[in-house]
Amino acid sequence: MTGPVGVGAQIRPNHASWAAMRTAWAEADRLGADSLWTFDHFYPLDGDPDGSSFECWTTLAAVSQVTTKARIGTLVSCYGYRNPDLLADMARTVDHASGGRLVLGLGAGWLERDYLEYGYPMPSGPDRIGELEAAVVRLKRRLRRLDPPPVGPLPLLIGGLGEKLTLAVCARHADMWNGWGSPDEVARLNAVLDEHCERAGRNPAEIERTVALFEPVSPGACDDYAAAGADHLILVRNGPDYRIDELAGLIEWRDSRRVEAAGSSR
Repeated sequence: MTGPVGVGAQIRPNHASWAAMRTAWAEADRLGADSLWTFDHFYPLDGDPDGSSFECWTTLAAVSQVTTKARIGTLVSCYGYRNPDLLADMARTVDHASGGRLVLGLGAGWLERDYLEYGYPMPSGPDRIGELEAAVVRLKRRLRRLDPPPVGPLPLLIGGLGEKLTLAVCARHADMWNGWGSPDEVARLNAVLDEHCERAGRNPAEIERTVALFEPVSPGACDDYAAAGADHLILVRNGPDYRIDELAGLIEWRDSRRVEAAGSSR
């Protein structure tokens, strides 16, 4: 995908009050983030594993009412925690609630505690990827049947680093991919995804490449990610203090690149 690099934030719904999360969503949207994301885990991934946490999709519905500009999405939702037809209906509903701003991010899941404590069976890794692809096909079929249909484009994002299976599923079905790692690692994974796209008969430029940043990075590092093929950088933020002011640095970098691009096109 070509065009200016976007920036966003994942506001993880853990270790924070509802009021603190609401403030973080609104502030990130006010600052000009291109995207806002939540995750789909039933327990925190950082800090105290028994700390507070909120459910993914009901949280995302609330985000849709607090924000007005940023795309909102799941980074990522586990296909195995909800019936795929139900998940399609949930996504369509949140898409309407947000005015067509939803990105449906899906993944195969990995955290054993999520599965075991909530009573879901946990297939092996390769089986989870195969079931992810089947769920995507079923979900897309349901989306075509829903009345009313999604109001926005409702792009499908697939997250994960699996080079043989996950990236192949992404090449066949996704509009966006989410990965992470150093710029060199992202460049290598982008090349692998391009190869899968060629085998699947897809133009690699059709898939937007998003990268999760687990800590703020310098403008130079952002440039390196862009050179590695990143179309969208997403800063991961944890509660209770989401430090949304650190997102401003990414936004400033984005805006400076856009000014440079506009100047060079004259």
